[in-house]
Amino acid sequence: MPSAMRVLVVLGALLATCPALAANGDHRGGTLRITADAGAGTIDPQINYFSEMIQVQVVVYDGLTAFSKHPGEASNHPVADLADALPEPQDGGRTYVFHLRDGIRFSDGRAVTVDDVVASFRRIFKVHAPSSGSFYAGIVGASDCLKDAEHCTLPGVQGDAAARTVTFHLTAPDAEFLDKLAFPHAYVLPADTPPHDLGNDPAPGTGPYRFVSYDSNRGMVLDRNPFFHEWNAEAQPDGYVDRIEYSFGLDDEAEVTAVENGQFDTLYDNVPLDRYGEIGDRYTDQVHIEDVFALYYLAMNVNLPPFNNLKARQAVNYAVNRRAMQTFYGGEGAASIACQYIPAGLPGHVPYCPYSRGADNAHPVEHWAAPDLARARQLVAESGTEGQHVTLVVPNRAVEIAMGTNLQNMLRAIGYDADVKPIAFAIQFNYIQNSSNKVQISLTDWFADFARPSNFVSALYGCGNFHPGSDSSPNVSGYCTPALEDVMNRAMSESLADPARGDALWAQADRMLSADAPGAPLIQIKKIDLVSKRLGHYTATNLYHMLFSQVWVR
Repeated sequence: MPSAMRVLVVLGALLATCPALAANGDHRGGTLRITADAGAGTIDPQINYFSEMIQVQVVVYDGLTAFSKHPGEASNHPVADLADALPEPQDGGRTYVFHLRDGIRFSDGRAVTVDDVVASFRRIFKVHAPSSGSFYAGIVGASDCLKDAEHCTLPGVQGDAAARTVTFHLTAPDAEFLDKLAFPHAYVLPADTPPHDLGNDPAPGTGPYRFVSYDSNRGMVLDRNPFFHEWNAEAQPDGYVDRIEYSFGLDDEAEVTAVENGQFDTLYDNVPLDRYGEIGDRYTDQVHIEDVFALYYLAMNVNLPPFNNLKARQAVNYAVNRRAMQTFYGGEGAASIACQYIPAGLPGHVPYCPYSRGADNAHPVEHWAAPDLARARQLVAESGTEGQHVTLVVPNRAVEIAMGTNLQNMLRAIGYDADVKPIAFAIQFNYIQNSSNKVQISLTDWFADFARPSNFVSALYGCGNFHPGSDSSPNVSGYCTPALEDVMNRAMSESLADPARGDALWAQADRMLSADAPGAPLIQIKKIDLVSKRLGHYTATNLYHMLFSQVWVR
């Protein structure tokens, strides 16, 4: 085991035995300082799909529901937020009636109304939110909105101003509907928010903080929302710090040094592998390792050579050295090997690996053992794609470049003329989503939007999430098959009445993806947070990661 791997294993064991610092006293005030190598694009909460921005938006905006901001298992489940209670589904799971809380105001002082809620859901389609075709397509009228966004009326969302209720009518039962309402694309904005990408101009929110300024190249500043009051501490607790300053521009090596020196309180980006020994030896009490539902994976474009050939995609799955990917990320303490699309810990995950030495789809094993280069070379030869040029697109960060170099060597070893194209992290994910850029294969990660298997199966490989020519097309592979859609639709519907049956269907969908291999799962990662000495009351959840509202600075 390399030294960096030993450090993370030992560090994880040490941190597991340390209780979280209890919140005592007021601890209010001060400025939380965060750094990242680059910004994460638009500030629009209904368009942005980067965890970097979502981590900030959760303290600025609210939806009818929210994921609990209590650490642990509780954080995987939705709770009432702008609605005063979670409604029971009616009409066999096709109707939900929410009652809006009284007394909540946006950061510009305006009261939150039923009209704001209705308009916000129409806006999801008007601005072509990346999740509009997957998360919200089941609302009555959504199909028309997807075809003609400009004239979207969305009759399936009806407001009653006098009763302060919002009623949703669905075309079919959806066991995940309350989860989808908690996702940032369903945040409630003022009804007059322009129906286009807001860019660098923030909309007013209802959370404990508000945006003061945002420059996608330099950074952002948040301060307290003067109209915020705590209505449900589980959904949106009040914050401790008075101000949050987020600065962009340092590379990941410089970010680590700046946090060690106390210039910043934490960094967004991955800690480079060569710094693990240092932080494990000298900064152990400033490192937190948190479980999250997140994968690194290769996305292969099923509509372009050579990966429009099944055997070529299967060859990559056999050849990739998942152990090496684990090592580059930090070893066994920081990541586990992944061979399937649904991460461990989610419903529907059944250990299954057909792409390992000595295994295949007819004879899978439970856990990956080693790459099978001989089998991969044979498949490339049989595919007729040997010798073709392949460009692998990776984020321009130390960890991903190391992974990319290894993957480039793998592609060459199985018969391709391969090179690597690093792109700045801030734009890499948008770039690989856009089919007009003709990306053949890319390395990326995916953090769960909510703790459901659909978020790794339907979100990444469903037909509704492939939007040709768009930067907002999470189905990077461009994969779409009626057979998978049928299984996913049945899983979504049956999970409401029979969760066990739904889980079995999601496991079936996972195996179908493995057989077609539109991607190659690599590792399931943990989130490693390095913080400054002055940061206290570190709090994190599986979905929101570090909660900026719940830390304090000394």
